[in-house]
Amino acid sequence: MLQPLILKPVFKERIWGGTALQKEFGYEISSELTGECWAISAHPNGPSVIENGPYAGMTLDNLWSEHPELFGSQKKEVFPLLTKILDANMDLSVQVHPDDAYAKVNENGELGKTECWYIIDCKEEADIIFGHNAQSKEELIQHINEGEWNDLLRRVKIKPGDFFNVPSGTIHALCEGTLVLETQQSSDTTYRVYDFDRRDAEGNLRDLHIEKAIEVTTVPHQNAMNSPRVEEFENAMVTTFVESEFFSVYKWDIHGKVSFSFDEQYLLFSVIKGQGSLIHNGEKYELGKGTHFIIPVGFGEFELDGECEIIVSHT
Repeated sequence: MLQPLILKPVFKERIWGGTALQKEFGYEISSELTGECWAISAHPNGPSVIENGPYAGMTLDNLWSEHPELFGSQKKEVFPLLTKILDANMDLSVQVHPDDAYAKVNENGELGKTECWYIIDCKEEADIIFGHNAQSKEELIQHINEGEWNDLLRRVKIKPGDFFNVPSGTIHALCEGTLVLETQQSSDTTYRVYDFDRRDAEGNLRDLHIEKAIEVTTVPHQNAMNSPRVEEFENAMVTTFVESEFFSVYKWDIHGKVSFSFDEQYLLFSVIKGQGSLIHNGEKYELGKGTHFIIPVGFGEFELDGECEIIVSHT
């Protein structure tokens, strides 16, 4: 009998991290500089572990390769998505990611990295860096070489509930006081453009990747068109944020008991607010804030019950 695949996250210490992952979600973190929760991951740099059922103890990457039937016997070599929660206690580096073609050649076959952000929470008057003002590669290079960051970088005000689609080639940075759920291609390739002259614990400046960053940056900046679509059901509201070749991402607002049925598609779930339960074939699974799970292909009918917000994604 199929069960939801409940996942144990992996946590990453970052120079810009904090303790919000513990305060907001009750996660056990080992450092006050915990910046990333790799919640649903099959990436070799931090694969999640299945916590329940017949596959308990397996990593998601091994499950993908050894039990492809759970995922529709897809022909992709690697699990395509990575879900994170990011605690930007300080500004992240200004960065850009390559597309699939560039990463395949220059990053040992790694996937490119198109990503998107759902703003779970942020401080008053928070903003992000999203895009740049250069109209040509020459202008981009000039601004970077001369350190004209205020002229180059675009800042956008944010609030809880905002959503941003961040295609590869987009210069970007989360800024101080922001808690974000990120859905991305399963890639760990980042090119730093600027890091505020910050030094690590050993007093060293962190590496920058200027040449590669310039090569992959989209010039001029292009805003990804994004028009959320809302559908209301009895006891539920479903917001569609993005449907693209890389991923589709939704928010399910659950207010009571709701029935769903999925057979042809595996889905990734992250409970970001409230609590509830999933009922399937007479079994009940508790879903607290911060629970992450996958329902496999062929799962069929199930119910969600409670008061909660869930980010749902699939390829």
